Amino acid sequence: MWDRISIFVLVILVGLLLTGCTEQLQSRKGESPLDNLPQHIKRVTHFGQRADFSHDGKRILFIERTFGDVYEVELKTKIIRPITHHYFHEGYTRALYLSNGDILLSGAQQFDAKDPWPSRSEKNAELWVLRKELSGPPKPLGEKCFEGPAVSRRQLRIAWTQGGAFYMADIVYGEGRPKLTNKKKILDKKDLSFETGLETQNFRPPDEKELIFSAYGYQGTEVAGLNIKTGKVINYSKAPNQYDEPEGIFPDGKHTLVECDKHNTKGSQHIDIYKLALDGSGKTQRITFFGDYPGYKASNPVVSDDGRYMAFQFAKRGDPAGVGRGIMIFDLVQYGRMKKTRDK
Repeated sequence: MWDRISIFVLVILVGLLLTGCTEQLQSRKGESPLDNLPQHIKRVTHFGQRADFSHDGKRILFIERTFGDVYEVELKTKIIRPITHHYFHEGYTRALYLSNGDILLSGAQQFDAKDPWPSRSEKNAELWVLRKELSGPPKPLGEKCFEGPAVSRRQLRIAWTQGGAFYMADIVYGEGRPKLTNKKKILDKKDLSFETGLETQNFRPPDEKELIFSAYGYQGTEVAGLNIKTGKVINYSKAPNQYDEPEGIFPDGKHTLVECDKHNTKGSQHIDIYKLALDGSGKTQRITFFGDYPGYKASNPVVSDDGRYMAFQFAKRGDPAGVGRGIMIFDLVQYGRMKKTRDK
């Protein structure tokens, strides 16, 4: 039984704890997460969004802004060079390295500044290939894509979303231009046992026999996997009423990074980056804390091919999905050492 003194002490302790939390929150009002970056996080650019690592991990490809130009930053020198300045275009929403170093772009043929968002829709956003030599403008692949395509890191293969279905094809080069071959539908949401919106995210390493994808609106939003051969779908996040969107995958295929609101369950505008196990356990670990600063969030992570680094972007709450205000580098090895020491 609790006596009066024990209850009094408990009340005091709880009050001190709540006061400390309130003071910490108040102290961060008006601050940015950039004011207090931990040692394992460095700022690489002061603008840009949707980073992608080169296969050697020495460079990062990124979009200037939605419907903007594409740039590449060399991590050692911090030199930024334009990738799409040598020709006229209507702006891009995605830029991803192909396995041969060429660049897969997504962007519309027409853009209207008075009504910009249709250029991002699956009715208008097209897939293009830009040669790594930057010897000319990109060549169209003849396919339109909803949001982001998935790109193999091992072979010239892509998957994309169109009309509520996933398609997969190989890129081949003939007569000086790329084209798609072996195109096939690998999933149609009409064949699923639950209602959801779909978007391809990553081929799962190392064998790439599974496609990790977003199941938007299903139990909040879930992380799912599609066995490309059998068509079997697995729910990996298993977190009803929580927002979980996969964005970058580890090279061993055992984990994926996730935009997640587990810390507050307030939706996609209140996300931070978590690490999700792809073993069916649903186990997660929060690894960024930008959302602890009022008005901020972290998003769109991607992992280097050697698993050493994560690139991601910071943004403000209210920014449209995918919009970033600069690229950050997260040293996963340094973070792991720090966490191991802290947890002892």
